[in-house]
Amino acid sequence: MGINDKINNAATEHLGSAKEGAGKLTGNEDLQREGQQDQAKAKVADAGEKIKDAAGDIGNNLRDAAQKIKDGFSKN
Repeated sequence: MGINDKINNAATEHLGSAKEGAGKLTGNEDLQREGQQDQAKAKVADAGEKIKDAAGDIGNNLRDAAQKIKDGFSKN
């Protein structure tokens, strides 16, 4: 996950938290729900980035394993 993605997701989550809090304080249920939605969106985006990173790691591991197998066959 890139640093910009982390910053954007964290900012969205914190702004959502602030909106939710402001909504609670003022009795504005729409603002409160909007804040909750922003927080949920940030968490989903963060999870998506982690999945993307994990998939990249799996691809790298498979490539490394294939190279080791290839190198092992060339030595014989």
